[in-house]
Amino acid sequence: MTVQKPRAVCLLSGGLDSATALYVALKEGYEALALTIDYGQIHGRELKSARRIASHLAIEHRVISASLPWGGSALLDRSIPIPHGRSVAEMSQEIPVTYVPARNTIFLSLAASYAEARAAEAIFIGANALDYSGYPDCRPEFFKLFEATIQKGTRQGAEGRKLEIKTPLIDLKKSEIVRLAIGLGVPLEWTWSCYQGDQFPCGECDSCLLREKGFAEAGVRDPLTSHLTSARSAGGTVGS
Repeated sequence: MTVQKPRAVCLLSGGLDSATALYVALKEGYEALALTIDYGQIHGRELKSARRIASHLAIEHRVISASLPWGGSALLDRSIPIPHGRSVAEMSQEIPVTYVPARNTIFLSLAASYAEARAAEAIFIGANALDYSGYPDCRPEFFKLFEATIQKGTRQGAEGRKLEIKTPLIDLKKSEIVRLAIGLGVPLEWTWSCYQGDQFPCGECDSCLLREKGFAEAGVRDPLTSHLTSARSAGGTVGS
């Protein structure tokens, strides 16, 4: 007799954290349903990473569009400069211009709809409250309250079937996430963290610097940047 695995919707942006959270879900025995959201970001490089990772795992993967035409973020509006070269202390002083208004609220709402339609028991999101860029929708209290909202506002919740929001990386430093990802076999060279959509990571935006800090503190080389450095030296191109 085959025992059916519990299902989980995994928000997969294509970045290090979301890919690691997806692999955690798989390790915990869930049937993963990956959800990637094209929200009108100024580049689609991370979407390619998400597709490649999901294809490699041979899991169900949906990419949907939820454009945010009103902007309000450097990730949506090219007229707003993306910060470069900031220290971690500077990043934590205020909510950065790369914050996308209510993005995780929107993403979790879409994930909850998908999860309820497919009778999933959990939503995995790779949010982190330690080594992060100061986004208010990455805090534990936000996820706790949103989970309560889902329970009150869905048929699944009304019928007593819980839909849990799981944040396995919420209390981890970036270096700990890197080590966890390596242990789980996450293809780190396929992930994309840079806020820029160029051929190579810029190495200067907040996301690149936090990733670099994490790998340095973990004492390991980032296979993405090592691979890209080799490609630059050879004068070639890097496939996505």
